[in-house]
Amino acid sequence: MFNLDVRSVILVAGALSLLMAMVLFFLRRSFPPSIRGLGEWAAGPAVIFVATLLFGARGVIPDLFSVLLANLLLLGGAAMLYFGSQRFFGLPPSIRLWGVLILLALLVLAWFALVRPHYGVRVAIVGAMMTLLSLLHARLILQRGTRDIGSYVAGGALLLLALSQAMRCVSAFDLAAGDRILDNTLPMQTAFVTINAFTILMTTIGMVLMATDKLRSELEHLATHDSLTGILNRRAMIEACTLELARCRRNHHVMALLVIDLDHFKAINDTHGHQMGDRVLIDFVARVAPLLRQPDRLGRFGGEEFVVLLPETSLDEARIVAERIRSRIAAEAAGLPNCTASIGVTISRVDDADLDDIIARADTALYQAKNGGRNRVEAVAQLEQ
Repeated sequence: MFNLDVRSVILVAGALSLLMAMVLFFLRRSFPPSIRGLGEWAAGPAVIFVATLLFGARGVIPDLFSVLLANLLLLGGAAMLYFGSQRFFGLPPSIRLWGVLILLALLVLAWFALVRPHYGVRVAIVGAMMTLLSLLHARLILQRGTRDIGSYVAGGALLLLALSQAMRCVSAFDLAAGDRILDNTLPMQTAFVTINAFTILMTTIGMVLMATDKLRSELEHLATHDSLTGILNRRAMIEACTLELARCRRNHHVMALLVIDLDHFKAINDTHGHQMGDRVLIDFVARVAPLLRQPDRLGRFGGEEFVVLLPETSLDEARIVAERIRSRIAAEAAGLPNCTASIGVTISRVDDADLDDIIARADTALYQAKNGGRNRVEAVAQLEQ
């Protein structure tokens, strides 16, 4: 069943690893820097490719290269894939810990390769390291992943790799002292090598799928969120308000809308520069967001104008929320120029033709707040005929 040439399996696996390294490398060049870890994901398979070349040259080149350096690169490549996943999920890579562990394993391997050669012991050491590394890597991906197909492919492949390495580690006790990695008469060893090649390939394929899924999510986020403040943009906010208005009509509820304009914001840009103006806008969102409920929505309509959607909120309740926001913005912020806000408040009515009617009333209330001296809240329940 396992009548395969081990050297061929090793070299084919190495070639596939190099191919996936190239795919991940080009993904890294074309993907935004916010998607981290692709560099390590690209380097890992490339390092494993070099390791497979050295393994395949066993008996042709000195053991220093075909045993010690090959295993060092194998463990290092697997660790790089793990470090890439840690960066991908926003975690600091455990480089120092695994660097020490791999170095200690290398010292033991050196003894059983150069001083007292024993293939079985070396298999047990490398198998134990790969099992632990694969289990930790699989747990990270399956816990932190977004339940997409890429996470399941990579996580499942790593679990299979961990199982295979654990079984190989146990079987190492039956191996003799001679070097037998290229011995085709050991079907179980051939099977382990084949499974390892397959699982590493599937892991990198899963990582490619994870990266593309994250890119899609980021593009969707950019399409609906303001790039500076991170809140909903005008289009997404209008869509949210339209959906809420339809729900209000079905359930005979009301919703409130707040239109907020930062007072004299142009003067802030002219006096302190646009970078300071951006900081003021970011600070505004940071102050307002904690004052809102989970169902509420905050969006930026453009420039210094913001909109707050308050589902199932009366006019009086909306005025209270607006006054809290106005008071919070008027408070001094360390390192930022003083800023105030004028707020227009309104609620939906049964005779509203569409969302534009509600926005028009909120704008009217905002103009009244501006004309009344700014840094104030005004409410309009209906427009005068």
